[in-house]
Amino acid sequence: MIARLFNFRGGVKPDAHKNESANASIQAAPMPAHLIVPLRQSTRATARCIVSPGQHVLKGERIGEAEGTLGTAVHAPTSGTVVEFGLYPLAHPSGLNTRCVVIEPDGEDRWADHQPFDYHGATREQTLAQLRDCGIVGLGGATFPSHVKLGRGSGIDTLILNGAECEPWITCDDRLMRERAADILAGATILRELIGARRLVIGIEDNKPEAIAAMQAAAGSVEGDVAVIAIPSLYPAGGEKQLIRVLTGVEIPYGKLGAEFGVQCFNVGTAHAVYRALAHGEPLVSRVLTLTGNVARPGNYEVLIGTPISHLLTLCEPKPDTDRTLMGGPMMGFALPRLDVPVVKGTNCIISASPALFPPPPPEQPCIRCGECARACPAELQPFELYWFSRAHNFGKAQEYNLFDCIECGCCSYVCPSHIPLVDYYRFAKSEIWAREREKSAADQARDRFEFRNFRQEREKEEKAAKLAAKAAETRAKLADKDATAPAPAAAAASSGEEDPKKALIAAALARAKAQKEAVQARNTEALSPDTEKEIAEIDARRIKAALVDPAAPAGEPPSERSPESTS
Repeated sequence: MIARLFNFRGGVKPDAHKNESANASIQAAPMPAHLIVPLRQSTRATARCIVSPGQHVLKGERIGEAEGTLGTAVHAPTSGTVVEFGLYPLAHPSGLNTRCVVIEPDGEDRWADHQPFDYHGATREQTLAQLRDCGIVGLGGATFPSHVKLGRGSGIDTLILNGAECEPWITCDDRLMRERAADILAGATILRELIGARRLVIGIEDNKPEAIAAMQAAAGSVEGDVAVIAIPSLYPAGGEKQLIRVLTGVEIPYGKLGAEFGVQCFNVGTAHAVYRALAHGEPLVSRVLTLTGNVARPGNYEVLIGTPISHLLTLCEPKPDTDRTLMGGPMMGFALPRLDVPVVKGTNCIISASPALFPPPPPEQPCIRCGECARACPAELQPFELYWFSRAHNFGKAQEYNLFDCIECGCCSYVCPSHIPLVDYYRFAKSEIWAREREKSAADQARDRFEFRNFRQEREKEEKAAKLAAKAAETRAKLADKDATAPAPAAAAASSGEEDPKKALIAAALARAKAQKEAVQARNTEALSPDTEKEIAEIDARRIKAALVDPAAPAGEPPSERSPESTS
């Protein structure tokens, strides 16, 4: 049992605006005409599409295969026909496209075959694979794969269930704890067993008394060390490091994770999804979210993944003066660039904003270095320094000041008297650093490929030269062996008393040439004039004089033994 609570530095207390939707029970959102299911569930991984247009799918049927360590499967939210697989805008401030599967519901909402998973009889690896194949990710907003976050199954002493829900306007976790506390505790028990934790602590802000009571009642039937703790309402008490600090007193240093200190955190919605995936074999195809803000009927709805935001807005009826729509809370959320984007697993709230509820920010003024942002920062950073370095594009210096420890809670922007959108500068710096790292990684890979190509070509040349040298050496060795074993022709002829074979061959060739020459008869020599015959005789005399071999010499005489006249 936790003896006392601790404090974290910084934080703010904005108007909660919880009462607008906290009393609205969870309802099932009606089926839209089309579901646009993104295959990208987070910035870290994208599933591989395994369906094709025209294919009929059932609810819960897998349409995207998990790829990579951080990948999770994607499923059809309802039964129907796949009408398209293409690029559609994602719910992101950039408005960029991502690959989506478009499904036209058939209205039957018929489930694919599924059954409970016996995690008691299965190995831990098989259970984690079941969570991956059911598409279970963190529903607190980060959508980190739960099967990865569960770690090695050891080294964790305390499992924290995050029910703080500190962001203003959002009440979906509050209603989930009120209405489905038993399922949440069942899922938390499974998580505790898989992660190997000794105790389970559930942190809920003290402005949710009904949720605290429901969770305490459900915790009474759970075996082991379980505690439901009410924590002070201070934004961002729901941040992972801040909640760990409040409940355990453990302060997570810069660049470290809670798991390194024996503590791990899961959202209550994630615990509920884990329970459904193992106890019923149901993949994650829907989630509870809050519709609130400048609307006539705020509420909490169970919404299928892939439902267009424009379809949901018809349920809450935004008022005429609504000028924009936010996804997420007013502190960490963002304005949607368009309303045809789909609900994803990280969508927990849709706020219709108006100038009265969310006045436009005053013009940005120069930083006066008052230090208010530093006093409000729950991560104990120096926001004004990060602002200067980010604005000056001095990203290396920003990293030295622990830019990536910023949780983008918005406390610094909330208290800034100069109305500087500090978080926007930090997001810009982070995106630039990530982009440069991707470019550097691509350049390094290209350089490695080029160097390996050169190495391979040099290696092939050396191997080819070595083969040729070996072949030449082998040939020389064979010739040397043959010369060593065979007697010389001249010596063999002398030993046998016979004439040198080479001279005999030369003499025979000369004899044949002479015979051929004598056999040749001149043509067209009949009826020649005396002048012509004289000319022919002179030509023949010159030929005899210039001949290499004296025609009168005996057959077989070497060419060197010529008559004196033949060389004059």
